[in-house]
Amino acid sequence: MQNDQSPHRDTALVLTIDIGTSSVRVLAYDRTAHRVAQVEGRRAVTVMSDATGAAEVDAAQLLADLVACVDDVILQLGARATDIVAVGMATMATTMVGVDANGDPVGPMRTYADTRSDDASHMLRAEHAEHIVHGRTGCLVRPNYWPARLHWLQSAVPAEWQRATHWVPIGGYVAYQLTGALRVTPSEAAWTGLCDRESLQWDHVWLQTLGVPVAKLAQIADVDVPLPPLGASWAARWPALAGVPWYGAIGDGAAANVGSGCVDERFLALTVGTTGAMRIALPGTPVPPAGLWCYRIDRQTALVGGATSEGGNVFQWMSETLRIDDDDATIQHRLGQYRADSHGLTILPLFAGERSPGWAGDAKATIHGLHLGTTPFDILRASLESIALRFGQIAARLPETGQVIASGGALEHSPVWMQICADVLGRPVYASGVDEATARGVAVIALRSLGLIPSLSALPTAPRVCYSPDDAAHHAYRRAGERQRLLYDRLVTEPLG
Repeated sequence: MQNDQSPHRDTALVLTIDIGTSSVRVLAYDRTAHRVAQVEGRRAVTVMSDATGAAEVDAAQLLADLVACVDDVILQLGARATDIVAVGMATMATTMVGVDANGDPVGPMRTYADTRSDDASHMLRAEHAEHIVHGRTGCLVRPNYWPARLHWLQSAVPAEWQRATHWVPIGGYVAYQLTGALRVTPSEAAWTGLCDRESLQWDHVWLQTLGVPVAKLAQIADVDVPLPPLGASWAARWPALAGVPWYGAIGDGAAANVGSGCVDERFLALTVGTTGAMRIALPGTPVPPAGLWCYRIDRQTALVGGATSEGGNVFQWMSETLRIDDDDATIQHRLGQYRADSHGLTILPLFAGERSPGWAGDAKATIHGLHLGTTPFDILRASLESIALRFGQIAARLPETGQVIASGGALEHSPVWMQICADVLGRPVYASGVDEATARGVAVIALRSLGLIPSLSALPTAPRVCYSPDDAAHHAYRRAGERQRLLYDRLVTEPLG
């Protein structure tokens, strides 16, 4: 029995799926993009890593976990499950898995963090002018993206290469398994580095270079085009979803921008969770600045910015390694006693290599200026400042905006870090008033696709707190940023201009 799909019902709900590097989560939102309390399905994601640079996920297990999360939420909603009018998805971006003719994976799903194609990326950069590729696709020629990974697979894992009939990101894999549609959105495609940023079709130059027929890739259709109905077995498992529009996935960064209200050039989104990113939504097909990427929210809106490999992971590593066992309130108080750049340290926080803006994947972290009087809190404070200085480099390459909206667990739990970011940027930083920005963004996009709201900006958010920059601190951080850049130039062998 199919749903009554009148999407204008006041009780309408959107089911949101968020597939991240740490967990799969399924939530429910109402037609005003407010989360339904006490409704959640969650399963942990295991990323298998090793010294070779592997970063893999079992795609079949990931699908099983997603299915279990949907089961949980349908059960929790009970009779309200019949109010579901759409399902939307966001996923960790730049994933890739090969599937056979039945849609089953022929190998693991590789995440953006898999660096085994680094040698392949060097080879491709030697043969293709990177600035031309960057202008054409919005992405650089690095191991994080598909061109280098596809090149590596052909020689490193030939059996897998030959068995795969198609190559898809994780969102495309889920869509294929549940609906039989071999489809991805412009958002998913743009994150691969294999998509022409103007035509939003697969880039014919890369396909010819890599010997990949376009038929091995999914069709690209915008996010507001629903997938075909669920397959018979899935419709029988979830009767409440049998006639419900199911939309293709978007990148989690794009969803986070939408969810936090950063949907046009008035807002710069700063997100710091395990890692970090700065992103701005711009209309049309803007040219990506040097060292930054140009992805998509949808066919009309680009997402320009940069991501860092450092964020809350550095704070956690520092706290554990330096054995800082104080409670959170005490840590914040002690960190807040420092004046800007008063510890005498210069840190390159590149513990997991570098992404934007220099893309030196093999770069290492460095702490300069240690002496016998240096304390663990000196190092911890300096590490927070060093990450903020990296965001400052990205922000300097982006259009200046009226507001910086900050989100992500690492920042939200550290008022001191929020203030440091405001002082580094020299602009007010507003703490996002949104919990679960990625899931909320999925809900907002689905509501627009259904016609329940006219635009992505129709449901504005209200930032909670404003952190205003201090002029003296800003000038101190400008000097600190110059020291950090000089240290980078001396120690990192392959800076990008």
